[in-house]
Amino acid sequence: MMNENTPLNVVELTQALMRCPSVTPCDAGALDVLQEALEKIGFTCHRLPFSDENTPDVDNLYARYGTKGPNFCFAGHTDVVPVGDTDNWSVDPFGAEIKDGILYGRGASDMKAAVASFAASADRFIRAAGAGFKGSISLLITGDEEGPSVNGTRKVLKWMEENGEKIDHCLVGEPTNPTEMGEMVKIGRRGSYTGFLTVTGTEGHVAYPHLANNPMPPLIEMTAGLNRMELDDGNEHFQPSNLEITTIDVGNTAGNVIPKSARATFNIRFNTHHSHDSLDEKIHALLDEVAAKYKVTYQLQALKNSVPFLTPEGEFSELVVSAIEKRLGRRPELSTTGGTSDARYIKDYCPVVEFGLVGQTMHKIDERTNVSDIEALADIYTDILKGYFTET
Repeated sequence: MMNENTPLNVVELTQALMRCPSVTPCDAGALDVLQEALEKIGFTCHRLPFSDENTPDVDNLYARYGTKGPNFCFAGHTDVVPVGDTDNWSVDPFGAEIKDGILYGRGASDMKAAVASFAASADRFIRAAGAGFKGSISLLITGDEEGPSVNGTRKVLKWMEENGEKIDHCLVGEPTNPTEMGEMVKIGRRGSYTGFLTVTGTEGHVAYPHLANNPMPPLIEMTAGLNRMELDDGNEHFQPSNLEITTIDVGNTAGNVIPKSARATFNIRFNTHHSHDSLDEKIHALLDEVAAKYKVTYQLQALKNSVPFLTPEGEFSELVVSAIEKRLGRRPELSTTGGTSDARYIKDYCPVVEFGLVGQTMHKIDERTNVSDIEALADIYTDILKGYFTET
């Protein structure tokens, strides 16, 4: 079914999405806006709300145009992080205001403009291809990327598998460029997990230390050792692994009481030199050198899903690189730097790469992106679709 109406305006659709204050886990109408736009093109849409224990309910969307393979999937999210104190913003964070060619507001770079570009590029391609198009284009959009990531992409992928929805290749629209469009395509990510270290002592009065056992000195010694750990030097595709101490907590409200326990939290970003088990062994070997009673626990969900992965360079990555080079005149670097994304789930189902906008202001006050970059991104995604279905 073809849409005979005016083609999608990528900037206007971006603004409409941004005006929905969809701070995780609230959708605030963002998926309704997207679904309406996609259904006008001819997509079949499935709304997929999921729940889990101790996590908020989250709504998701899987939309597909066509019924045959291959199925090219765009993946991303419509949820955003909180805006903080709105008085610190120079604009309404959800106003989607354009000033001097720059679009301001939460989600401008991360990543409502990319989601709008998914839809606009599909619209353009379908109009041009007409009845000659034999494959499928799909969108996998979650409202749970910025939050716990429990009721989002991972469960949508499971639903797809159970319902015979196979995707052959996927492009995630996260902001991948450090400073300018066309600098970087992500072909993998380091693994990530968070550990919780608790040292237990004996509570007591500070004037009688011989009757107590202060857990703070051994915790400080342990965290200092963790901080000094040199895990590796990186490899051809990955930067060195690193461990960072993120919090140290006692919860002690009295200045004259030795606490019973003290806790520290750390996060590790690791490459393919390591596994969860090998890192756990290194950590315990270091902590065992300190004479203290301690316990280390980990986020179990992260242990299952946040492992390093790499999509090997080849025809798929070259297709994306060539489309960027054609439009922007620069050849992007293939990289695995940065944090994690939902590509860590998708990689178990098909080859996946990431390319989006400039990420310099994501999660910041006055988040923004150039309008010209949004238009270029939609053009690039359109060229990727053309190249993909021409080759296949």
